[in-house]
Amino acid sequence: MNGSADELINVVLFEPEIPQNTGNIMRTCVAAGVTLHIIGPVGFDIDNPEFRRASTNHITWAEYTLYDSWQDFVQKNDGEYFFMTRYGKVPPSDIDFKKASGSSKIYLIFGKESTGIPGEILRANLDRCFRIPMNADCRCLNLSNACAIAIYEALRQLGYPGLSFKEEQKGEDFIEENYSYDETLRKRR
Repeated sequence: MNGSADELINVVLFEPEIPQNTGNIMRTCVAAGVTLHIIGPVGFDIDNPEFRRASTNHITWAEYTLYDSWQDFVQKNDGEYFFMTRYGKVPPSDIDFKKASGSSKIYLIFGKESTGIPGEILRANLDRCFRIPMNADCRCLNLSNACAIAIYEALRQLGYPGLSFKEEQKGEDFIEENYSYDETLRKRR
């Protein structure tokens, strides 16, 4: 399957509780060109100005869908499901996202901030669970940080489909064209 990231990668938030996290994740999805799926109930009002502020108004450009429940989501979305959980036994780099994307869409599923993904769902999908390696004294990362790590690992494996490798808004030569070179500021090695 070739194409843009939004045709390949989907981020799924299971019952998110914190608007700032969901807003940050939405912004990352826009930047990465991936689709966001939000499974309810949601712990905040998506139409609330506070949420719009948290998403820095990226909600305007985000491709997202809301679902009433896990069952509603599963019934409407076929593909390869992968679950981020502290109980996963492999890092996202051990998953072959390129192979998974060959026949279907990839869904990276993240649980609610307080309790994660329900144990029954994880138990039924243990071979599809992954975790982000971290110091043993740390229980977990912030949800939006964890999403960004997993999204960009999948994108890295797929060659960053549809994403720009240069500065598009100000121009790739912005620094050279707007700042003079000063040898005294060069970092010495």
